[in-house]
Amino acid sequence: MSESFPMTRERFEELRKEIEYLETVEMPKIAEKIAQARAEGDLKENAEYHAQRENQGLLQAKINDKKYKLANAFIIDPSKVSKDTVGILATVTVKDLDYGDEEEFTLVGVGDEDFDAGKIQTTSPVGSALLGKKVGDTVEIDVPRGKLRFEILKIEYRL
Repeated sequence: MSESFPMTRERFEELRKEIEYLETVEMPKIAEKIAQARAEGDLKENAEYHAQRENQGLLQAKINDKKYKLANAFIIDPSKVSKDTVGILATVTVKDLDYGDEEEFTLVGVGDEDFDAGKIQTTSPVGSALLGKKVGDTVEIDVPRGKLRFEILKIEYRL
């Protein structure tokens, strides 16, 4: 069973363009560097050749990962998202019940996460625990250092 990756139409198109760029610009650059290194002679002791082959493999793995996400994308239409429950693209204000702090998270799809800006994936432990909840609900989230306990104070959709 393959996993699905929720994302907006905009993120889907960005991902498609990233793949195209990597395949049509970056991969040919590496292929050219491999050809130059190969022309230098003995491949057994040619560090540049081996480094570029490794770069080629890493880039191909990156392309494959992005293609997998694209192939398994679940496109979210922001206009059809329920506004009274937590869903993708929701900005949720929570109160940490152990420390009394308020935190704000925006639930996003794959590739849009930015932890410094409070953007977390819906598939993360915190994101998945918040999905479907309403204002006033309390959630407990198992994390490596124990449990987080949040009360949902506010749900906003800043579309």
